[in-house]
Amino acid sequence: QQEELSGCARTLALQCATKDPPNCALNALTLCENEALAFETAYQIVIDAASHIMTSSQLFTIARYMEHRGYPTRAYKLAMLAMKNVHLAYNQDTHPAINDIHWACALSHSLGKQELSNMIPLLVKNVQCATVLSDILRRCSISAPGVSCPHPPDKHHHHHHHRGGGARGKPLSYDRPPLRQLLEAAVAAYVNTTHSRLTHISPRHYGDFIDFLGKARDTFVLAHDGHAQFTQLVENMKLAYKGKKKLMFLVKERFG
Repeated sequence: QQEELSGCARTLALQCATKDPPNCALNALTLCENEALAFETAYQIVIDAASHIMTSSQLFTIARYMEHRGYPTRAYKLAMLAMKNVHLAYNQDTHPAINDIHWACALSHSLGKQELSNMIPLLVKNVQCATVLSDILRRCSISAPGVSCPHPPDKHHHHHHHRGGGARGKPLSYDRPPLRQLLEAAVAAYVNTTHSRLTHISPRHYGDFIDFLGKARDTFVLAHDGHAQFTQLVENMKLAYKGKKKLMFLVKERFG
């Protein structure tokens, strides 16, 4: 009888999930987690609904749940779908999705170089916020991809997962893919943001701006010709904004 009731509950949960994935999918997954087929069905409902009806925040929630349940590959697939729906402008450095974006990139990195290589183009396309890009860039370069993987391979997935970190698992280099694209995007984002911030800056924000430029420089110098690029940015600034004498004095004082 208990089993019959559970079966009815699962059937009902799946029907609800089909009709209203945003509100019911996570509940359906939770109800079905002990029944492989029903669980798979609920997961498919989410995948099918991802592109047109689910928000990125709903998808991230379900992706994190999947990781928590020990399904990193499914979590990654959902995280990729969530990233397609995320959009961060250059000035949204306190956006609520930032933690999820960090989590998605860390998950990709832990699975391997290939997974990270698939994630980075989405990140670069949808996130224009320089500080977010540069933070992720640094985190991805600390350890080798796929090596720090805290997850066992997915249950029910018996294929051997190829770890994409080379035989010895070296950390990724800034001047080769996939991090090179991320570094270039971060540098470009800093350049754009610098100009955007300068166009309507007030004296009370000068201190923040100098700190921001310091962060920018830390990212620029990771690039092969970054030092020259940063110097060029500062020189352009001194010319274009020479009317802002106090600010340019602060820039010269700190950056030469």
